[in-house]
Amino acid sequence: MISSTPAVVPAGRMSRSGQPVFRLAGDVELRPWRQDDAQTLVDASLDPDIQQWSRPGRDVSLQDARARIARWHERWTSEQAAIWAIARPGERPLGLIGWGDIDLRGGSAEILYWLLPAGRGGGVMTDAVVRLSRWAMDDLGLHRLRLTHSVANPASCRVATRTGFALEGTMRRALLHADGWHDEHLHARVRGDEWPGE
Repeated sequence: MISSTPAVVPAGRMSRSGQPVFRLAGDVELRPWRQDDAQTLVDASLDPDIQQWSRPGRDVSLQDARARIARWHERWTSEQAAIWAIARPGERPLGLIGWGDIDLRGGSAEILYWLLPAGRGGGVMTDAVVRLSRWAMDDLGLHRLRLTHSVANPASCRVATRTGFALEGTMRRALLHADGWHDEHLHARVRGDEWPGE
C-alpha cells in the first residue's frame, strides 16, 4: 500500500487563528484590510505604476473595493490567501502585501505587493516582505515562497534581491500586462535560506 505524503502545513492552521498584525520600523504596521480602507483600493486602481505592474483593475468603484476586502477576509478563512494593508496606525493604507495561491498541503505561496506614491522609496516594502516571509515560514510553516515580476520592473527585482529571494530563472511571456506579454523573473526562498543581514 502506498502512503500519501502528509501535508506540509495541516489544514486549519490559518483559519483557527485571527489574522495577525505586525509592527515594522518607522511606525508602520501590517494589518488586515477594513471596509473603511476601500478608497485606497480606488486610488490604487488609478495609479499608473500600480496599473502597469499589478492587477488592481481599472476604475474600481467603492462598491467593488468593499467586495474585494470582504473576499480577502473569506480567503483567509478558507486558507487560500492572506492579504494585509501597509499603514501607519490610524491612517489610510500606503499599500498592500500578502500571500496568494497558498497551498498548505504543498507548503508554498506567492507574494504580491504594491505601494502608493506616498509609501515608496523608504524601504517599507523590503521590511514588509521580510516580516511576512518570516511569518509564512516560521509561524505558518510553509516550505517555499515565490516572488515573480516583469523583467521590465527593476524596483521589484531590487525588493526580491534585498529580501533574500534568489533568482531562479526567467519565465518567457508569462504574464499579460496592459502593454502585452512580459517575460518574468522567478525568485524564491526555501526553508533554510539565510535571512538578509544574518
